[in-house]
Amino acid sequence: MAIQTVGKFKLDQQGGYVCKTEFVYMDNEGQLHTSSRTGEELLGQTYVTDPGDLGVPSGSTLWMKIWVMAGHDNQAKQAFIYQKGNSSTADYTCSGTTLGNHLALEGVS
Repeated sequence: MAIQTVGKFKLDQQGGYVCKTEFVYMDNEGQLHTSSRTGEELLGQTYVTDPGDLGVPSGSTLWMKIWVMAGHDNQAKQAFIYQKGNSSTADYTCSGTTLGNHLALEGVS
């Protein structure tokens, strides 16, 4: 299965914690890097993030990750290719608690 290309990521924050979105991405030499983080993302809110705004270069293979305040971080298993300006959005939901949280891909819209 080919890796899908997206331009943004949406997070429906349903977890009982404060988190921040960041991305793990691969550079042209195959090295992994971590982007900057968003501001605090709160329970019951939806957030849309363009990875380029956090320092991810267009064309990178990347994985969404949530940094969980006072808890365990959670990295998505599904890789995407980020293309600045692409109209597709990867839709995620996070849930659970600080020590037992979940990050689930809901689809691409």
